[in-house]
Amino acid sequence: MPELPEVEVVRTGLEPCLIGRRILTVTCHRPSLRYPLPDMGSLSGSRIVAVRRRSKYLLIEVSDGRVLVWHLGMTGQFHVLGSEVSAGKHEHVRIDLDDGTSLRYRDARRFGYAGLLAADQLAEHPWFATLGPEPLGDAFNGAYLAELCRGRKAPIKTVIMDAHVVVGVGNIYAAESLFRAGIHPGRAAGRIAGARLDLLASSIRDVLREAISAGGSTISDFVRADGRPGYFAHAFQVYGRKGQPCLVCGEGIRRIQQSGRSSFYCIRCQH
Repeated sequence: MPELPEVEVVRTGLEPCLIGRRILTVTCHRPSLRYPLPDMGSLSGSRIVAVRRRSKYLLIEVSDGRVLVWHLGMTGQFHVLGSEVSAGKHEHVRIDLDDGTSLRYRDARRFGYAGLLAADQLAEHPWFATLGPEPLGDAFNGAYLAELCRGRKAPIKTVIMDAHVVVGVGNIYAAESLFRAGIHPGRAAGRIAGARLDLLASSIRDVLREAISAGGSTISDFVRADGRPGYFAHAFQVYGRKGQPCLVCGEGIRRIQQSGRSSFYCIRCQH
């Protein structure tokens, strides 16, 4: 599933192609994806004024005060193509623009979903109302983590992957951040000292920024808006490296199951 870096990479790829463009027509090739699609035909004539991101949601704001909200699900992809290009495989939505291009949404597994919301009501919508802070924003730091972790018995990896605590830290980036901070993914959150949580918050920010700079992580389906893969997978230190030597100490990387997900760590470097 695309995580925060992948959605941010898509956003930055789409932004220069969409800002200022007027929407001519919207074509939906099917009535629903994960959920029924909104009436996007009503966007015709509107101009795109902003392309933003909140958590793993892509937000396309138009001139009439509404926001087209997209979640990419497992396999969702956006591409900007010439309007003459025929629909590709698994293409479900096409938005034609006034410069002769069109925004296409493709989704092989159809777990993505969309909504059309009023911009001034976005924060109160159920998709957004209970979300934690952005990990790259000023509100997220070691002191904040310490407050949220105090007294909690849940594993720290579970805590930092909870979108109510902090948004966008998925399985890949949680594993990589915990490795950099030297914290075992199964350690109880409430038993981690404040200085180590400072380091963890910094590690999360560093890992996410580096992943964005590398174009995200392509494991199977993710590609950028221009069709290129992301390259951060080449920098993985623990994720997906079970049995391979730790790049720091040489110990074999181990894998455990946590809440139905694989967790990768080094038994020597993380405690």
